[in-house]
Amino acid sequence: MNLDKQISNVAEIIHGAKIILIGAGAGFSTAAGYTYSGERFKKYFSDFEKKYGFQDMYSGGFYPYETAGEFWAFWSRNIMCNRYDQPKSAIHQKLLELVCDKDYFVLTTNVDHLFQNNGFDKARLFYTQGDYGLFQCSTPCHDKTYDNEEIVRKMFAAEKNMSVPDELFPRCPKCGEMMTTNLRIDDKFVEDGGWKIASYNYKKFLHKHLNDEIIFLELGVGGNTPGIIKFPFWRFTAENPKAKYICVNKGEDFAPQEILPQSYLIDVDIKEFLEKV
Repeated sequence: MNLDKQISNVAEIIHGAKIILIGAGAGFSTAAGYTYSGERFKKYFSDFEKKYGFQDMYSGGFYPYETAGEFWAFWSRNIMCNRYDQPKSAIHQKLLELVCDKDYFVLTTNVDHLFQNNGFDKARLFYTQGDYGLFQCSTPCHDKTYDNEEIVRKMFAAEKNMSVPDELFPRCPKCGEMMTTNLRIDDKFVEDGGWKIASYNYKKFLHKHLNDEIIFLELGVGGNTPGIIKFPFWRFTAENPKAKYICVNKGEDFAPQEILPQSYLIDVDIKEFLEKV
Protein backbone atom coordinates (compact mmCIF):
# COMPACT_ATOMS: atom_id res chain seq x y z
CA MET A 1 0.00 0.00 0.00
CA ASN A 2 1.42 3.41 -0.95
CA LEU A 3 1.95 6.14 1.62
CA ASP A 4 -0.95 8.37 0.56
CA LYS A 5 -3.36 5.44 0.83
CA GLN A 6 -1.97 4.56 4.27
CA ILE A 7 -2.44 8.12 5.47
CA SER A 8 -5.93 8.24 3.98
CA ASN A 9 -6.91 5.08 5.88
CA VAL A 10 -5.47 6.43 9.13
CA ALA A 11 -7.23 9.77 8.61
CA GLU A 12 -10.54 7.98 8.30
CA ILE A 13 -9.86 6.04 11.51
CA ILE A 14 -8.87 9.15 13.47
CA HIS A 15 -11.77 11.26 12.23
CA GLY A 16 -14.19 8.50 13.18
CA ALA A 17 -12.69 7.89 16.61
CA LYS A 18 -14.24 9.16 19.83
CA ILE A 19 -11.34 8.37 22.20
CA ILE A 20 -7.66 9.09 21.51
CA LEU A 21 -4.60 8.82 23.72
CA ILE A 22 -1.73 10.78 22.18
CA GLY A 23 1.84 9.90 23.04
CA ALA A 24 4.25 12.64 21.95
CA GLY A 25 8.02 12.29 22.04
CA ALA A 26 10.95 14.50 21.15
CA GLY A 27 10.28 14.00 17.44
CA PHE A 28 7.06 15.93 17.76
CA SER A 29 8.78 19.06 19.09
CA THR A 30 11.48 18.62 16.43
CA ALA A 31 8.77 18.57 13.75
CA ALA A 32 7.50 21.84 15.20
CA GLY A 33 10.92 23.39 14.60
CA TYR A 34 12.35 23.04 18.10
CA THR A 35 15.55 21.33 17.06
CA TYR A 36 18.39 20.99 19.57
CA SER A 37 21.23 20.94 17.04
CA GLY A 38 22.19 22.38 13.67
CA GLU A 39 21.44 25.98 12.73
CA ARG A 40 19.17 26.62 15.69
CA PHE A 41 21.85 25.50 18.13
CA LYS A 42 24.46 27.66 16.43
CA LYS A 43 22.12 30.65 16.52
CA TYR A 44 21.88 30.55 20.31
CA PHE A 45 25.01 28.72 21.49
CA SER A 46 27.86 29.19 19.04
CA ASP A 47 30.00 30.71 21.81
CA PHE A 48 29.43 27.69 24.06
CA GLU A 49 30.26 25.37 21.16
CA LYS A 50 33.49 27.27 20.51
CA LYS A 51 34.58 27.10 24.17
CA TYR A 52 33.40 23.63 25.18
CA GLY A 53 32.95 21.70 21.95
CA PHE A 54 29.47 20.27 22.42
CA GLN A 55 27.19 20.57 19.40
CA ASP A 56 23.64 20.36 20.69
CA MET A 57 21.52 21.78 23.49
CA TYR A 58 20.89 18.40 25.05
CA SER A 59 24.60 17.82 25.63
CA GLY A 60 24.95 21.37 26.92
CA GLY A 61 22.40 20.62 29.62
CA PHE A 62 24.71 18.00 31.13
CA TYR A 63 28.03 19.80 30.71
CA PRO A 64 30.08 20.39 33.91
CA TYR A 65 30.56 24.14 33.55
CA GLU A 66 33.48 25.86 35.24
CA THR A 67 31.27 28.33 37.11
CA ALA A 68 27.67 28.69 38.27
CA GLY A 69 27.53 31.86 36.19
CA GLU A 70 28.14 29.86 33.02
CA PHE A 71 25.66 27.19 34.10
CA TRP A 72 22.91 29.80 34.43
CA ALA A 73 23.96 31.57 31.25
CA PHE A 74 23.42 28.32 29.36
CA TRP A 75 20.17 27.47 31.09
CA SER A 76 18.61 30.93 30.88
CA ARG A 77 19.23 30.93 27.12
CA ASN A 78 18.02 27.36 26.77
CA ILE A 79 14.80 28.01 28.68
CA MET A 80 14.18 31.28 26.82
CA CYS A 81 14.46 29.75 23.36
CA ASN A 82 12.64 26.51 24.16
CA ARG A 83 9.98 27.67 26.64
CA TYR A 84 9.28 31.40 26.62
CA ASP A 85 10.32 32.67 23.20
CA GLN A 86 7.78 30.46 21.44
CA PRO A 87 5.91 31.35 18.26
CA LYS A 88 2.71 29.41 17.68
CA SER A 89 3.28 25.85 16.47
CA ALA A 90 1.32 24.92 13.36
CA ILE A 91 1.57 21.18 13.96
CA HIS A 92 0.39 21.43 17.57
CA GLN A 93 -2.59 23.47 16.40
CA LYS A 94 -3.34 21.03 13.58
CA LEU A 95 -3.28 18.16 16.06
CA LEU A 96 -5.59 20.05 18.42
CA GLU A 97 -7.98 20.74 15.57
CA LEU A 98 -7.98 17.02 14.82
CA VAL A 99 -8.83 15.89 18.36
CA CYS A 100 -10.57 18.82 20.06
CA ASP A 101 -14.06 17.31 19.62
CA LYS A 102 -12.94 13.94 21.00
CA ASP A 103 -12.23 12.56 24.46
CA TYR A 104 -8.46 12.92 24.21
CA PHE A 105 -5.47 12.92 26.50
CA VAL A 106 -1.80 13.78 25.82
CA LEU A 107 1.07 11.91 27.45
CA THR A 108 4.40 13.51 26.60
CA THR A 109 8.06 13.30 27.56
CA ASN A 110 8.62 16.81 26.15
CA VAL A 111 9.31 19.59 28.65
CA ASP A 112 8.75 22.64 26.44
CA HIS A 113 5.09 23.36 27.34
CA LEU A 114 4.18 23.59 23.65
CA PHE A 115 0.92 21.70 24.05
CA GLN A 116 -0.51 24.00 26.68
CA ASN A 117 0.85 27.12 24.96
CA ASN A 118 -0.99 26.07 21.78
CA GLY A 119 -4.38 25.61 23.36
CA PHE A 120 -4.54 22.04 24.65
CA ASP A 121 -6.58 21.64 27.83
CA LYS A 122 -4.23 21.57 30.83
CA ALA A 123 -6.41 18.91 32.47
CA ARG A 124 -5.73 16.61 29.51
CA LEU A 125 -1.92 16.86 29.61
CA PHE A 126 0.72 14.92 31.51
CA TYR A 127 4.31 16.16 31.19
CA THR A 128 6.02 13.17 32.77
CA GLN A 129 9.59 14.50 32.65
CA GLY A 130 9.12 18.02 34.03
CA ASP A 131 8.84 21.54 32.66
CA TYR A 132 11.43 24.06 31.53
CA GLY A 133 9.26 26.70 33.19
CA LEU A 134 9.80 25.39 36.72
CA PHE A 135 12.68 25.44 39.19
CA GLN A 136 13.11 23.21 42.23
CA CYS A 137 15.54 23.00 45.12
CA SER A 138 18.68 21.17 43.98
CA THR A 139 18.89 19.19 47.22
CA PRO A 140 15.82 18.95 47.15
CA CYS A 141 14.71 19.92 50.65
CA HIS A 142 10.99 19.95 49.80
CA ASP A 143 8.65 18.82 47.02
CA LYS A 144 7.50 22.16 45.64
CA THR A 145 8.37 23.81 42.32
CA TYR A 146 8.47 27.49 41.37
CA ASP A 147 7.57 29.35 38.18
CA ASN A 148 10.81 30.69 36.76
CA GLU A 149 9.84 33.09 33.97
CA GLU A 150 10.68 36.30 35.85
CA ILE A 151 14.12 35.19 37.03
CA VAL A 152 14.98 33.51 33.72
CA ARG A 153 14.22 36.71 31.84
CA LYS A 154 16.36 38.68 34.31
CA MET A 155 19.29 36.27 33.94
CA PHE A 156 18.95 36.27 30.16
CA ALA A 157 18.98 40.07 30.03
CA ALA A 158 21.90 40.43 32.45
CA GLU A 159 24.21 37.83 30.92
CA LYS A 160 27.61 39.06 29.74
CA ASN A 161 30.47 37.00 28.32
CA MET A 162 28.66 33.70 28.89
CA SER A 163 28.05 34.41 32.57
CA VAL A 164 25.18 35.52 34.80
CA PRO A 165 25.85 37.77 37.84
CA ASP A 166 26.00 35.94 41.19
CA GLU A 167 23.17 37.99 42.69
CA LEU A 168 20.72 36.55 40.14
CA PHE A 169 21.40 32.90 40.95
CA PRO A 170 18.07 31.37 42.00
CA ARG A 171 18.15 30.14 45.61
CA CYS A 172 15.76 27.83 47.43
CA PRO A 173 13.46 29.94 49.64
CA LYS A 174 13.57 27.28 52.38
CA CYS A 175 17.18 26.10 52.68
CA GLY A 176 19.12 28.64 50.63
CA GLU A 177 20.76 26.07 48.37
CA MET A 178 20.92 26.66 44.63
CA MET A 179 17.77 25.96 42.67
CA THR A 180 17.88 23.84 39.53
CA THR A 181 15.64 22.91 36.62
CA ASN A 182 12.63 20.69 37.29
CA LEU A 183 13.70 18.03 34.78
CA ARG A 184 13.89 14.28 35.35
CA ILE A 185 17.62 13.69 35.03
CA ASP A 186 18.21 11.83 38.31
CA ASP A 187 16.45 10.70 41.49
CA LYS A 188 16.22 14.30 42.77
CA PHE A 189 13.41 15.18 40.38
CA VAL A 190 10.52 16.76 42.30
CA GLU A 191 7.06 15.43 41.51
CA ASP A 192 5.11 18.43 42.77
CA GLY A 193 1.37 18.88 43.28
CA GLY A 194 0.74 19.75 39.64
CA TRP A 195 2.67 16.69 38.46
CA LYS A 196 0.66 14.45 40.79
CA ILE A 197 -2.65 15.89 39.60
CA ALA A 198 -1.65 15.31 35.97
CA SER A 199 -0.58 11.75 36.80
CA TYR A 200 -3.94 11.14 38.47
CA ASN A 201 -5.81 12.54 35.46
CA TYR A 202 -3.86 10.23 33.16
CA LYS A 203 -4.58 7.17 35.30
CA LYS A 204 -8.26 8.15 35.47
CA PHE A 205 -8.38 8.41 31.66
CA LEU A 206 -6.80 4.96 31.32
CA HIS A 207 -9.16 3.41 33.89
CA LYS A 208 -12.14 4.83 32.02
CA HIS A 209 -11.12 3.89 28.47
CA LEU A 210 -8.62 1.02 28.29
CA ASN A 211 -11.32 -1.47 27.27
CA ASP A 212 -13.09 0.89 24.85
CA GLU A 213 -12.54 1.52 21.13
CA ILE A 214 -9.51 3.69 21.73
CA ILE A 215 -6.80 5.00 19.41
CA PHE A 216 -3.22 5.05 20.69
CA LEU A 217 -1.60 7.71 18.52
CA GLU A 218 2.18 7.75 18.94
CA LEU A 219 3.99 10.73 17.43
CA GLY A 220 7.77 11.06 17.27
CA VAL A 221 8.60 8.66 20.09
CA GLY A 222 12.10 7.20 19.86
CA GLY A 223 14.01 4.68 21.92
CA ASN A 224 15.34 6.97 24.65
CA THR A 225 12.57 6.36 27.20
CA PRO A 226 10.32 3.69 25.61
CA GLY A 227 8.93 2.64 28.98
CA ILE A 228 6.87 5.82 29.27
CA ILE A 229 4.90 5.83 26.00
CA LYS A 230 5.89 3.17 23.46
CA PHE A 231 5.92 0.00 25.57
CA PRO A 232 2.69 0.83 27.46
CA PHE A 233 0.94 1.68 24.19
CA TRP A 234 1.97 -1.70 22.78
CA ARG A 235 0.77 -3.48 25.91
CA PHE A 236 -2.55 -1.60 26.05
CA THR A 237 -3.18 -2.47 22.39
CA ALA A 238 -2.35 -6.14 22.92
CA GLU A 239 -4.74 -6.34 25.85
CA ASN A 240 -7.67 -4.72 24.01
CA PRO A 241 -8.81 -6.20 20.67
CA LYS A 242 -10.91 -3.06 20.04
CA ALA A 243 -7.87 -0.77 20.25
CA LYS A 244 -5.81 0.55 17.37
CA TYR A 245 -2.15 1.62 17.50
CA ILE A 246 -0.95 4.32 15.12
CA CYS A 247 2.78 5.10 14.99
CA VAL A 248 3.97 8.10 12.99
CA ASN A 249 7.75 8.32 12.97
CA LYS A 250 10.09 8.83 10.04
CA GLY A 251 12.43 5.83 9.94
CA GLU A 252 11.22 4.39 13.25
CA ASP A 253 7.72 3.10 12.51
CA PHE A 254 7.46 -0.38 13.97
CA ALA A 255 5.42 -2.54 16.32
CA PRO A 256 5.60 -6.06 17.78
CA GLN A 257 4.31 -8.92 15.65
CA GLU A 258 1.55 -9.58 18.19
CA ILE A 259 -0.23 -6.28 17.51
CA LEU A 260 0.48 -5.80 13.80
CA PRO A 261 -3.15 -6.56 12.82
CA GLN A 262 -4.19 -3.62 15.02
CA SER A 263 -1.33 -1.35 13.98
CA TYR A 264 -0.88 1.40 11.42
CA LEU A 265 2.77 2.29 10.91
CA ILE A 266 3.42 5.51 9.01
CA ASP A 267 6.98 6.22 7.86
CA VAL A 268 6.64 9.93 7.21
CA ASP A 269 7.49 13.31 8.70
CA ILE A 270 4.92 14.28 11.34
CA LYS A 271 4.30 17.69 9.79
CA GLU A 272 3.44 16.11 6.44
CA PHE A 273 1.23 13.56 8.15
CA LEU A 274 -0.82 16.16 10.03
CA GLU A 275 -1.18 18.36 6.95
CA LYS A 276 -2.61 15.43 5.00
CA VAL A 277 -4.79 14.09 7.80
